[in-house]
Amino acid sequence: MAGEEEMILAVIVLVTSAALCIFYLQVTCQNILRREFDREFFKSIANANRLEFVFVRRSLEEFDTPVDYPWVRLALKCDYLALTYLLKNAANSKRAYSREERLLMLYFRTLFLVLAVFHVFNISEKSAILRLTAILQHFANILGERVSHVRFGNLTASEYLLGL
Repeated sequence: MAGEEEMILAVIVLVTSAALCIFYLQVTCQNILRREFDREFFKSIANANRLEFVFVRRSLEEFDTPVDYPWVRLALKCDYLALTYLLKNAANSKRAYSREERLLMLYFRTLFLVLAVFHVFNISEKSAILRLTAILQHFANILGERVSHVRFGNLTASEYLLGL
């Protein structure tokens, strides 16, 4: 009996610790995502790289259509891979992710797992998808902000592109 009680207590401590860790991750990431940018850089980044998260978000917010889970999952995964690659390699002299970016990447992967669980148990996936698109939008804004500071002679990247 004593062994079973210890095992139950250990499971309760483990579950509580995991829940608190996920809660801390979510609160911290929500604070990071509240950051305001000077402009909406994500639109130009999404257009230039043919990212789908803007369309996914708009279709969920404006239209009351059922979620095409396989397509949304693939689109979000591809956008995530493209943006994380660009964050590391485009206009980044350190060629490394910041702590905030790593934390958001962990949050994205956690939410991506939650999305799969919601799909399996037939729970509404809309809130998880909207959170995933918010993370991708933040990544695109960071990337756009970095690129806008790159200079080509006397011009910024955006000024250079406007002159073409």
